[in-house]
Amino acid sequence: MRRRSPPTVRRHPHATPSGAQDMSKQDNVIKLLLIEDSVEDAEQMISVLRNGGIAVRPARAANEAELEEQLVSQTPHIVLVNLAAKSLALAQVAEAVNRTGKDIAVVANGAGVTEDQIVSAFRSGARAMALRARPEHLQMVVKREFEALAMRRGVRRLEAALRETERRCDALLDSSRDPIAYVHEGMHVRANKAYLEMFGFEDFEEVEGMSILDMIAADDADDFKSLLKKLSKGEKPPQRLNLKAQRADGSTFDAVMEFAEASYEGEPCQQIIFRRQEANPELAKELDALRSRDLVTDLYNRQHAINELDSAVAQVATGASSRALLLLEPDNFKQVLDTIGIGNADLLLGDIANLMRRHLKESDLAARFADHTFAVLATDRDSEGVKQLAEVLRKAYSERIFDIGKQSISVTMSIGGSLIGEKNANSQTILAQANGALRTAQSEGGNRVIVFDPAAQDKATEEKSRHWLKLVQEALSSDGFVLFYQPIISLHGAEGEFYEILLRMNGPKGEITPNFFLPVAEQHGLMPQIDRWVIGHAIKALVDREKVGHKTTFFVKLAPQTLEDQTLLPWLAQQLKNARLRGDALVFEMPESKVVVNLKPARTFVAGLKQLHCGFALEQFGAGLNSFQLLKHVDADYLKLDRNFMAELPKNKENQEKIKELCDQAHHQSKLTVAEFVEDAASMSILFSCGVNFVQGNFLQEPEKVMAYETHAA
Repeated sequence: MRRRSPPTVRRHPHATPSGAQDMSKQDNVIKLLLIEDSVEDAEQMISVLRNGGIAVRPARAANEAELEEQLVSQTPHIVLVNLAAKSLALAQVAEAVNRTGKDIAVVANGAGVTEDQIVSAFRSGARAMALRARPEHLQMVVKREFEALAMRRGVRRLEAALRETERRCDALLDSSRDPIAYVHEGMHVRANKAYLEMFGFEDFEEVEGMSILDMIAADDADDFKSLLKKLSKGEKPPQRLNLKAQRADGSTFDAVMEFAEASYEGEPCQQIIFRRQEANPELAKELDALRSRDLVTDLYNRQHAINELDSAVAQVATGASSRALLLLEPDNFKQVLDTIGIGNADLLLGDIANLMRRHLKESDLAARFADHTFAVLATDRDSEGVKQLAEVLRKAYSERIFDIGKQSISVTMSIGGSLIGEKNANSQTILAQANGALRTAQSEGGNRVIVFDPAAQDKATEEKSRHWLKLVQEALSSDGFVLFYQPIISLHGAEGEFYEILLRMNGPKGEITPNFFLPVAEQHGLMPQIDRWVIGHAIKALVDREKVGHKTTFFVKLAPQTLEDQTLLPWLAQQLKNARLRGDALVFEMPESKVVVNLKPARTFVAGLKQLHCGFALEQFGAGLNSFQLLKHVDADYLKLDRNFMAELPKNKENQEKIKELCDQAHHQSKLTVAEFVEDAASMSILFSCGVNFVQGNFLQEPEKVMAYETHAA
């Protein structure tokens, strides 16, 4: 074949500047090493995992040399060992993994395993056992072990960061002029120079192991002893305590003790700061308030709110009653400022804070969290109570008229929140959930409340599924689907036009993309009906194209469920006959991973397509262990390369080489190749030089309701 220069593409005016399809996040791809005797068994495992929505980058080892090579060169996340494999025993694999010194999860899997086999697997070094005959169990185990691995690595990073933080804290501690000591079970375990100077000691060795009681004057010793007993029972200390302190020489002075929970060398302890009592107690009180208060609103500041959130999360994690975090923001705040003037912003924020206080209990905490973001840490309320509080606040703002200067304005409030439970007892998670709920409330028009409730997720998911099922059923009965077309552009001047058919569903607010409704349709066995609808309407569109002189080929996706429909091929033959349409105007496509696990019906179906002169394409080609082996069983005309090969293609030499290799093998077998998800012009040039036949992607043109694109040879 004589190659031409790559075509210049005149981009459609509505096309985005780059491919809108996001590449899968590499961090979520599991590097999987399979210990299997046969490629077919390995492919079966890969397909089971991918069917469960788990992205894997697979490799296989069939002997010790291959095992050692893969462990060194690829460093897999998980090694999945078939207990029935004769090439490598589980104990042998586990030993090889241990020799690497790397944290690699070894997971055993088998069919019909006995209790003795399970015990033996764990003795041999397996972290988990997956039931081969239960795909959902295999998926759950692999996903759990990957998450556990990520968690272990995260913990190690945190431990390293903690050690570095402790080192810096030690340095800061030594340089601090505040007298600071760390006390464990009432005994000194650390003290800085300022502390030693305050009490008249030369070296820490003099106080190491000494009771903190020895620093307390006799008049306050009994009260302080009672406090220590409470601390030993897990009770929280007071933030500040006024007492008389005693120096090494017996002299005393008035002091203020400040307590904070801390850890030293991994052990929980109390951080104690001694301060001399200010001559003016009122001034000291005011200074303390200033540290934690926002001057504009007189609410607590962000740092204090975060500290209290951390404390609330810690309490909930240990079984305490639930708490909740609410975030509040005035809607359209920029427009409000334009109305009242930026100089009056503080007045408005102060009035907002005052109104908030009126509806809170004494145990609730209110804070100014950001410029115009407020936070409420609600206590002693169940989920309904929290939602009721949020609704009360929302209503109070919507009904209030604020007098700012010479103007009167109304301000609505969007409120997002998260209930704090044991499952989400993490400050960053709570903040993210509350902020996400707030942004959703704003995006839905504002003046509304959205509270994230972990306990209600399952119920909401079920209700959502029922909602989408109803919409799909209505679309099937009322012709409520819409075809979109994305051009597939030839890099070497193939005759005619090529489009991929993409499905949308009419919804109350416009067309709905398939990622919302197809999973539900598949779950309820509706895909064969949807596929027939698509094929029927695609044939009608092709007939219209032929009438105006456009030779056109459509690529039509099929679901695995459709392969089981024994009446589809006769129906398709009749449709083509009635429309007097050539069969090669249709190319049906399925992912490689789906074909592998449905090999027998796929082979029968593709053979039937050939009799009708229709084409067949394999999507995600090259993702398996030996993709070309599949072509011995299924006669595909087109190979659509796996999208992972397109990731940062201009910079990724490995992916370039892989694409070139796949194209060479494909052309040797008279197969045509298609590269999807093209992101830029540089990738186009690389794909052309690699021998790719067709390209597709939002960079070239987004899917649209009309078929129109322009190319010309450079």
